[in-house]
Amino acid sequence: MNILFLCTGNSCRSILAEATFNHLAPAGFRAMSAGSHPTGTVHPRSLALLRKEGLSVEGLTSKSWDALPVVPDVVITVCASAAGETCPAYLGPALRSHWGVEDPAKATGSDREIDRAFETTYRLLRRRIEAFLALPLDRLQHDPVALKRELDRIGELPL
Repeated sequence: MNILFLCTGNSCRSILAEATFNHLAPAGFRAMSAGSHPTGTVHPRSLALLRKEGLSVEGLTSKSWDALPVVPDVVITVCASAAGETCPAYLGPALRSHWGVEDPAKATGSDREIDRAFETTYRLLRRRIEAFLALPLDRLQHDPVALKRELDRIGELPL
């Protein structure tokens, strides 16, 4: 199953989700990330946090959804649309869900406060990814309505 984590810039949230999912996922599951308007660079704080958490950053790049290596089965948007941020709408045939998360790249304050925003984003995404991977995926892969219901429920999980 191929999962696409999608946001506008593909520099923070979707990158954190891609690396975390691939670190935790069993064989046969693979995440990628992309943006509708990618920044072209991965935020340095995202890379530093992933390294600190012991996750690989090899191959992580900010890229367009026009350059996906495979067609995703599931698309999860991670923009915080409730905060007035517009999430891109993927136009392929994939099952879609929304896991809104505040953009840590927009955090202000001291270095420590900004680092905490990145850590909070990472912890929330990791919690949701762990919940996703705990689902009975062998069964849900064949029931898209039930899978979407579960993914939408996971997208509501608080930190």
